[in-house]
Amino acid sequence: MTPAEIKLKRTESVLKELIPEAISLLSDARLHEVDVVDVHCSKGRSDAKVYLDPSIFTPEEQRMLLKLLEKARPIIEEHCMREQGWFRSPKLAFLFDDTLERSKNIEALFAKIAKEKKE
Repeated sequence: MTPAEIKLKRTESVLKELIPEAISLLSDARLHEVDVVDVHCSKGRSDAKVYLDPSIFTPEEQRMLLKLLEKARPIIEEHCMREQGWFRSPKLAFLFDDTLERSKNIEALFAKIAKEKKE
């Protein structure tokens, strides 16, 4: 692993800890239920995608929470900068993680294929 990759992973790890902390400090209680699943930074660490757990939210609630998080994004970024002493924070983009649902769909397809092979 190169030094640049190590810095990138370290930044992702720090953001994965700081973002939930910053969200918990926000005054809007609806955001306190949001769980951060993962964070992926761009190669230059100028942008970061924050993946959230969608399991307890309806699609309508997810849209509402994404709007609220987008409004709170500057506050969250400022918290991350202040806590780490960074000159600037990566620009955060919030997304709900759908990999679990996709993997369930893939497993269902494999089960269907296995069933059809048996018949």
